[in-house]
Order: sequence, then C-alpha cells, then structure tokens
Amino acid sequence: MRNALGGPRLLLRRLREAMAEPISAQARLDKIVVTIAANMVAEVCSVYVLRGDGRLELYATEGLNREAVHLTTMRAGEGLVGLIAESAEPLALDDAQSHPAFSYKPETGEEIYHAFLGVPILRGGATLGVLVVQNRARRIYSEEEVEAAQTTAMLLAEMIASGELQALAQPGDPTALRRAMTLHGATLAEGVGLGHVVLHEPRVVIKQLVAEDPAAETARLEAAIQALRDEIDTLIDRGDRLGAGEHREVLETVRMFANDRGWIRRLREAIATGLTAEAAVERVQSDARAKLQRQTDPYLRDRLHDLDDLAHRLLHQLTGQSFVEAREILPDNAILVARTMGPAALLDYPRAKLRGLVLEHGGATAHVAIVARAIGIPAVGDVANVTDLVEPGDAIIIDGNAGDVQLRPATDVEAAYAEKARLRARRQEQYRALRDAPAMTRDGVDVKLNMNAGLVVDLQHVEETGAASIGLFRTELQFMIAARFPRASEQESLYRRVFEAVGDKPVTFRTLDIGSDKVLPYMVKVEEENPALGWRAIRIGLDRPGLLRMQLRAMLRAGAGRDLRIMFPMVASIGEFEAARAIVVRECAHLARHGYPAPRDLKLGVMVEVPSLLFELDALCRRVDFLSVGSNDLMQYLFAADRDNRRVAHRFDPLSPPALAALGAIAQAGARAGVPVTLCGEMGGKPLDALALAAVGYRSLSMSPASIGPVKAALRAVDLAELRTMLRPLIDDGDDSAPVREKLRAYAEANDIPL
Repeated sequence: MRNALGGPRLLLRRLREAMAEPISAQARLDKIVVTIAANMVAEVCSVYVLRGDGRLELYATEGLNREAVHLTTMRAGEGLVGLIAESAEPLALDDAQSHPAFSYKPETGEEIYHAFLGVPILRGGATLGVLVVQNRARRIYSEEEVEAAQTTAMLLAEMIASGELQALAQPGDPTALRRAMTLHGATLAEGVGLGHVVLHEPRVVIKQLVAEDPAAETARLEAAIQALRDEIDTLIDRGDRLGAGEHREVLETVRMFANDRGWIRRLREAIATGLTAEAAVERVQSDARAKLQRQTDPYLRDRLHDLDDLAHRLLHQLTGQSFVEAREILPDNAILVARTMGPAALLDYPRAKLRGLVLEHGGATAHVAIVARAIGIPAVGDVANVTDLVEPGDAIIIDGNAGDVQLRPATDVEAAYAEKARLRARRQEQYRALRDAPAMTRDGVDVKLNMNAGLVVDLQHVEETGAASIGLFRTELQFMIAARFPRASEQESLYRRVFEAVGDKPVTFRTLDIGSDKVLPYMVKVEEENPALGWRAIRIGLDRPGLLRMQLRAMLRAGAGRDLRIMFPMVASIGEFEAARAIVVRECAHLARHGYPAPRDLKLGVMVEVPSLLFELDALCRRVDFLSVGSNDLMQYLFAADRDNRRVAHRFDPLSPPALAALGAIAQAGARAGVPVTLCGEMGGKPLDALALAAVGYRSLSMSPASIGPVKAALRAVDLAELRTMLRPLIDDGDDSAPVREKLRAYAEANDIPL
C-alpha cells in the first residue's frame, strides 16, 4: 500500500487498540475513521451502516461534514455507496463524479473529492454497511489498498455484529443485522413455539482477528488444510464400502474445493493483510457467499453450500471446537436452527427443553420431520439462508401451521404469538376433555380414530389422546436412526415394547417402506431416474426376501399370543400381495417347527397407494384381511404431481371430485366385502378433509397424535347424512373445477363445526 505508515498490519494493530479502549461507541467509531484515513493517506474516511428499513445511514466520518452524521441516508442501490451495498462488490474510481451512479448529498460537502474507494462491510455474505475512503486528487487505488480496506471492513463487521452500534441507532431503526425479520418456509410439523436460537452446528466465534505473527498463522492454516483433506479422504474411503451415490458425490465436491489452488491462495493473501487464519477463512468465505448468493444460476448457488461446508470444517480444524451443539448444556426454550439434520440427531436433544426446529433444507417428508411430529415440536423447513441470518440467543418464533419464522420479533408480534400459543394450549385442554368420548357424529355414526407412530417415544400419546389403536406403525424409522442394520433380536425387542406400551389396543405394523427419499445411511443408494416410481417398499422386500423374512420373523415372535396386523406398502398388484403372504406363511411354519407360539390372531393387509389397485379392488378384498389407504402417495400418483414440489403441488386438491371418487371407491369396495378400511395419510388428520372422508364412507382414520382432538371435535359436531347429501352431487358430477373445499368450509362455518 502506498503510504509511509506501516501498511495494513500496523493499521489493524491500531484499530485493535481502538476497539479495546473503554470509550463510547460513537467515540470509538470516530477514532476508527480517523485512524483509517491517516493510514491510507486519505482525506476522507466514512462508515455507512445498513439499517433495518434498508437505508444506509452515515455513522461516522473524517473529512466530510460531521454534522451530516446520522442525518445523511440513502437507499440500497442509490448512489455509489448504495451500489456497493446492493452488489456486495468493492468499487474503486479515480473520478467518482463521472460515474453514472454518483449521487450528490450537499450536506456532506463531498463534491471536492474525486478519487473514491468503497468496500462492503460483510458478515456471512450479508451486507451490514459500506466503508469509504476518498481523496481530492484523481488517483487509482491499488489492489493492495482495496485488500486493506476489505480487511478493515471485516473488523467493522464484528463491531456491528456485537450490537455495540445499536446504541447509536434512532429509536425504531435497528441496524440491519438486528432487525426483525419474517422468513417463510414449508410446514414440517404443526404448532407454535417461542424461544431462542440454538445452532445445531455452532458457528465458530472468532475472538482474535489480528495476527501477531503472519508466518505462524500461515503455518497453522497449512496444517489445518492438510488435516481437513485427510478427514475428507477418510470419509470418502469409509463411504467406498457403501458404493456410489449422492453421499459420495457431495464429499468428492468438497474434496475438490479443498484442493483448489485459487481458494488456498485467497486464504494466504488474507493472512498476509494481517488477519489470523480463522479470520482469513471467515473473510474469504464471506466474500464468496456475497457473490454466490446473487447468482441466478442454480448450479452456482448450489456450490455455495459446498463452500459453506468446507469453510465450516476448516474453522473447526483451526479451533478444535465441537462440530455440533453440546446436548447437555441446551438452554430452556431452545429452538434448533440447522442447515439440515438427521432424525437420530434430533432425538439426541432433551425433549423437555425443545420448542421448535428450523431447517434450511428439508421438506415435509424428510425423516427428521417425521421425528419432529412424533415428539410434538413445531418444525419449518426450506427456510433460505436461515443459519446465516440468526445469532445464537436471538428471540425467535416458529409457526409450524403457516410455515413462518419470526426472527427477533417486535413486542406486539411476540405478544400476538404468545396469545396464539395460549389459545392452542386451551384448545388442547378441550381436546383432552374429549379423550374418552366417542368420535360419533350427531346422527350416530361412529368413526374410529387411530394413531400413526414409528418410535417408542410416540406411544405415550396413545393414552393421552384416547386413540382406538395404532393404525400405522412405520417400522422403517428404527432403521433410519440406527448406525447399522438392526439385528433380528433388536427388531423383535422394539415390536415387543410397542405391544407392551399399548396394552390390548391393536397395532398395525407396516413392513419396511424404504427407497425413494427414504435411504438408509448404511445401504447403497440405487441411482434411479424417478425414485418415487422405482425400487422401493415391497419391491425391495420381494427382491431381497431375506430382509423381509427377518422382519416378519421378528414381528411374529413379538406378537406371540397377541393380535397381530401386518401391512405391506406400495403393493401394485394382487400377485405382489400373494408373494408377500407366502413368505409370512413359510415363516409361521418355520416358527411352529421350532416351538414358538403363534399370534392369537394374524391379519394381513395392503396399503392402497398405487392407482392400479383401484381397478382390482373387489378381487383384492377377497384375499386381504384389511385395507389401509396411503393418501399421500395415492394422491400424487393419481395426479402425477410431486406433493413436495412447490411448482406442481398446488395443481391438485385431495378434496376435488376425482380424488374423492377414488377414495370413495376404496371404502365402498371394503364395505361390500366386509373388509375393514382405514385411511392413514395426512388427509385423515385434517378436520375438513376428515369430514369429507367420513361422508364418502370411511369409518376408520389414522393420524398424528395432535390431530386426534381436532378431528374428533369436528366429527362430533356434524350431521353426516346432511353433509353427504350436500357433497354427493358435487362428487358425482365429476367436474374437478367444482369448489368442494370452499363449499365444505362454508358448510362447517354455517353449522358451527370447529376446524
């Protein structure tokens, strides 16, 4: 850098001294701009801070009119300062006034300055403000000076992030980093939670930004990079036992970045400006994040996650910090925030302290979403960049019903949600009062309400809700949260605990429903063009009969002397059910030969979720003991629309005439043959949908524990014959544009049916 004052290292040292002085925030900021101006031989140095309303406010200046401090503001995108804030890119000009974006602010007195250098103040890729230096003479700022300004801006970012400058903000105008935000995502689990942010993967807090010995910092960086490469190589070698797949591709991408010469060169250059190794990693990643967040190319934006992962791993190598939050020190009213999370990781946290879960990635069918619903905490997924927008300890509200997250909410917003949570609690008390009451309609039609489960922790809700039975026990969850394939004895132990927990109430076990999005971490993922229509569920069981036999044997042994119901998923033809039943028969004979007692009553059924079964229902009913409708998959197969794809999910409604006609046909086929039919998809747990299902013939529904109370309250308030009379013409007409949902909702409101 062209100055006689010692370059960027001396500047950083003097800034560090200024940061440590026991003076007011404004005095500190004033001293900082004076120090920067002197070191860079600049006649002007100014700091602009981005406010919560999106405007940039002049917080300190050396060289411009000091009376303009806290009075001069501009929009992001307005003027050169606004352009830098919007683009997150540095800008160096030898004649600022000739630039088309130049905007003159007369109160500042900057018209006499020609040379201009501005850099964004970045943290985690987010713009917090702009640092500007100016000179009267026309001159070109060197790359070294731009680099020094960017490094200096990093210290200012930490000052802003610490909250120290908040004391200088006008009432009601917080800095951008501390502003209230409403974030939108996808509902994973319903409910409302108020609490404080806990990062599942804690952000490394860099306490030392300025290096005492740059050579030593470079050596630390080199050692950490080598350790990181070794760690990734080990993970890939371990993954080789699992074969090719997405996990391997992700690690290979991270390894590629870890060996990228350009990335390593930028880290070394950042240390050369006077930063510690940790601060260099933070600086380089923040710059990369700022650029990639503004890309429209999906491929380039996806690379951001790979770089985030790499930087995160390298910081943990440098600091030796734990990669995940220590479970034993979890505070009360914790709301976990994570980029992604597996189901086993969520179960490691103490349930009593959790109030919610927010994920950057993960839809409603994510395995962790199933666990969140099981343990009864609200969860929202697909919240873009949430891990970079939050700070540990931030106040946060999660609305699992709407898929919204309120970050650092205003007092009135917090009060409104607190009231909403209290109202929900009062409703839950009302639902608990209905626990022992039958789910009988006003005109005397009894509908059995059963509970979906998949973990032992779910089973406590059977007694709480008064569920008639476990209408669906998802056996695959045991496999998903295990580090290896569960042994037959472990499977049998789980099924025994299920029976013991529910007493005499029936349990319907679904055999392994894996494949598609449900990939076990220790099994090879089969690459398929369309996994939802591929090798999954009963197809895997029949092609790998040893796997199915082991599970069936565990169920039969656990069910000795009890009523046992086994259901096969994803059955597409009668032949598949016959093949599965034959395996059950052989296993029963095998256990009998070895002296094991048989179940008291064994029932075998099929999960109706493949549309082909709609055309052989009568023949199927002559062979099965019961049917269970998987409405989630059945609907998306009927309409050829992935329910987790936001572009197409809205294109169908399960309460449309075609959908209700198909569902009604299943219920009617069961009634003709005297075969029990239960619906266990998400439809059954929504009061409005449950009313329609009862109207088309369903007398048994299975749902999450939290849904039993609301559905029971709705059913007890309806005259089913009257509702059927209203709905029947709409369904029989077959017009999928018929507003069934709207008419049904209007009917419920007119008849005081709680929804």
